[in-house]
Amino acid sequence: MLRLYDSLLSGNCWKARILLSQLGVKYERITLDLVRGDHLQPDFVKLSRFSRVPTLVMDDGRPIVESGAILMHLADGTHLLPDDKYARTEVFSWLFFEQADLQKAIAVPRVYNIRGLASQMADEIALRQKDGYGALDKLESWIKTRDWLVGSSYTIADLGVFAYVSVAAEGGYQMERYPAILRWLDSVRSTKGWVPLIVENSLSR
Repeated sequence: MLRLYDSLLSGNCWKARILLSQLGVKYERITLDLVRGDHLQPDFVKLSRFSRVPTLVMDDGRPIVESGAILMHLADGTHLLPDDKYARTEVFSWLFFEQADLQKAIAVPRVYNIRGLASQMADEIALRQKDGYGALDKLESWIKTRDWLVGSSYTIADLGVFAYVSVAAEGGYQMERYPAILRWLDSVRSTKGWVPLIVENSLSR
């Protein structure tokens, strides 16, 4: 059985859990407490390059790290990753855009807010949000006339971009500025097998 090492509030980890659910794949979930330093324990350091979550361990014991790589691996050969070479490349480009332009810009202010450090880190939050709003503007412009990011159906491009964008308000972003994004987020939430960030009393699926 697959093993997924994750953390409770990570958007990157959430992506993997959503996809595993949508594909109906059974797995063991091992949730690490990053504040406590679980990811720095020697056994996990040996397993995960750079000691990061999510880390997906395959049946044969080989690990896969980085959320985008996990999504690509799991979705290969399914309807969530197109067979057409160009369409696949478009999916990958959205995954790269999310990590480069959106992930830190949203995640860092969110973490500061969750930990009660927003006032202390106001200057850094403002800098992150400047970049984040620029990326959200690009996403809004793209999705305004489309249902999905690539082609005419839901793919891991949508899933990969969805996770952090859907929690951007927790980092102080004014998401009411983006009606097309909000519509698209609701569409992703309505896909079969979607699961919320926190599922009560669920440590494995």
